[in-house]
Amino acid sequence: MTYSGAVRVGGPADVHELQGLMISKVAVGPMDNNAYVLRCRATDEQLLIDAANDAATLLTLIGADGITSVVTTHQHGDHWQALAEVVAATGARTYAGRDDADGIPVPTDVPVGDGDTIRVGHVELTARHLVGHTPGSIALVYDDPHGHPHVFTGDCLFPGGVGNTRKDPKAFASLIHDVETKIFGTLPDETWVYPGHGNDTSLGAERPHLPEWRARGW
Repeated sequence: MTYSGAVRVGGPADVHELQGLMISKVAVGPMDNNAYVLRCRATDEQLLIDAANDAATLLTLIGADGITSVVTTHQHGDHWQALAEVVAATGARTYAGRDDADGIPVPTDVPVGDGDTIRVGHVELTARHLVGHTPGSIALVYDDPHGHPHVFTGDCLFPGGVGNTRKDPKAFASLIHDVETKIFGTLPDETWVYPGHGNDTSLGAERPHLPEWRARGW
């Protein structure tokens, strides 16, 4: 089956099979949050991005092999409702952006800063600190040595725009700057984007609209 990235709450996961990494995407909870299980194909080690909701669904997706780590992309409550239960069941190490850790009720074992590396087996993910949606939001970049990059953007980048900055001009200016410089400015058009809600996209599909986003202010 070809991966599309289109999932729905209560529906099956969609699996993106790369040469070195398997990415399983599922939608959970009343706000249709996306959660992602990343599995290193060389070691079978697994990592979860955003224990957003519905721990039972997430633990079923994780399976008997468990996870070694769970990364919370930012402090908003819809992204960590299942975190305590998932950590209790798996013993996973917790990661979150350094400036958002205090807003997450489950202790963060490893505070993450811009450029830090998070590993899952032989796979390396690079954190990008993006300020504006929250003070400590992070995106995770997988620069696939066998293909194009992949980026997990939380609520900082979606099809059609950056994340919600609540009509705060300073927050929007910060977020659009960080997304332009740290994501669009460093990654090619082929980069696959996995957001915190909704369908996937690519940087090439979104790049032509950056001036429009700046002009509208959201």
